[in-house]
Amino acid sequence: MARSADSELETRFERLFLAYQQPILNYLYRMVGDLSRAEDLAQETFVKAYRALTRLPHDANERAWVYRIATNTARDWHRRHRLIQWMPLLDNDTDSKNGNPAGNVVEAQAVEQALSNLPPKYAAPLVLYSVQGFSTAEIAEVMHISQSAVKVRLYRARKLFREVYGRDGR
Repeated sequence: MARSADSELETRFERLFLAYQQPILNYLYRMVGDLSRAEDLAQETFVKAYRALTRLPHDANERAWVYRIATNTARDWHRRHRLIQWMPLLDNDTDSKNGNPAGNVVEAQAVEQALSNLPPKYAAPLVLYSVQGFSTAEIAEVMHISQSAVKVRLYRARKLFREVYGRDGR
């Protein structure tokens, strides 16, 4: 009986890991701005997820749950290091669309700079919504705030982002 439960846990974790390993790594990379650090935090996230998986109901939103663990892991790291860096909101694969790679690098740096000037409580929902494709309900679950608070933060984040981004003459 115990072997069956262990096997089920291993299978469930493997499925969860395969589904979310790369998206979580991408998310954490945007949160910390360093690939090596993001890899470490992703590993820590999945260790925490594995340890807590037995307490997760089978009908729970696994995506939001894993992102909540990743968000808390990144927050803890930021708190420990008092360093807040946010990566570009624009994906690099959009660079090839307009045919000007040098201009796109400048654009990505401007976006990165603008994001780094946003408070984390605004940058996190903006990245989750705009880059990761989360719904406001999922962001609320990840950040442990109400859905209306997410909408307010997204509104303020966009407004602040436009103001900061506009200062660079764009």
